[in-house]
Amino acid sequence: MTGEHTKHLSLEDLHNAAGARFGAFAGWSMPLTYPAGVMKEHLHTREHAGLFDISHMKLFEVGGPSAAALLNRACPLDAGALEISQSKYTFFLNEAAGIIDDLIVTRLGDHRFMVVANAGNATEDEKHVRALAADFDAKVEPLDRVFLAIQGPEAWAALSRAGIETGSLLFMHGVEPRQHWFMSRSGYTGEDGFEIGLPEADARDLVGRLLQDDRVQWIGLAARDSLRLEAGLCLHGQDLTAEIDPASAGLMWAIPKELRASGHFIGADALRSILERGSSQKRVGLKPDGRQPVRAGAALVDADGNAAGHVTSGGFGPSTGHPVAMGYVDNALAKPGNRLFADVRGTRIPIEVTSLPFTPHRYRKG
Repeated sequence: MTGEHTKHLSLEDLHNAAGARFGAFAGWSMPLTYPAGVMKEHLHTREHAGLFDISHMKLFEVGGPSAAALLNRACPLDAGALEISQSKYTFFLNEAAGIIDDLIVTRLGDHRFMVVANAGNATEDEKHVRALAADFDAKVEPLDRVFLAIQGPEAWAALSRAGIETGSLLFMHGVEPRQHWFMSRSGYTGEDGFEIGLPEADARDLVGRLLQDDRVQWIGLAARDSLRLEAGLCLHGQDLTAEIDPASAGLMWAIPKELRASGHFIGADALRSILERGSSQKRVGLKPDGRQPVRAGAALVDADGNAAGHVTSGGFGPSTGHPVAMGYVDNALAKPGNRLFADVRGTRIPIEVTSLPFTPHRYRKG
């Protein structure tokens, strides 16, 4: 992305005032770290409450008499089976069952759904779903909202002190607590947490109130990455791409069984044939020996030097106290406990296949 096309957060002045160090991500200028630094920001989120500006992500409303039918075509989803306020993790797939994007869809009403899409894919996603909508009595409306996430064991208490009650909102549900607001309880850290899409003036007011609370600190993209990696959660563009299908990614839990057999979503036939023959590779956790992180792109080999797979995400896990990584390995080698080697600039680093996540999820399920 060239400089003049870089998008800026509408709260950029607040991040500057907080001492953020910015960097480019998915066409946006994003706060990477604040003065506390990535280790402290990460641990603060696990122990207290981290505040993230995630306005680079896109909110779409899909509405109309055929809104559910449109989503069922676009995603391996039974949108009509969702209860009002229920959220579901799902995907846009291509005809080869590759993941164009991973999304969260929330049912807001009989014929209204909220779709949360990733930053790097927002423009393509909108084009994709608008093109499909031409065949349905439904319309797709991108919303102009500031999008905030507050994550961590004290997130609910900090919101409550700021005047926002969360008690009745369960994990993987979303509601509209006021006009032009959308609030969901999910997250990208493995902790209990909330996402709030709201107009800019309201967002500035809410941020001001939240930051008066010692339990709340701004957290940058660097800690967001280490938090989600420890939690075994995927980043589209690295762990998920248009070349990777949900079976290889270990995400078939997101597709209801009856849809695997008889769904008419885009990519359904390709996914059925992948399931019949079995995927050749599998997404796994990887724990390198020693202290040196193994980064995305590193090749994996077996003890004899044969190609075994590759790393898609990697770094240091501040909560685990050791390097953590994720990647794809040949199915035959994907068993936890298997030993492989990562090629890091010509040095072979021993690495163990592990199950995910590296840190237990602490979502508030009931």
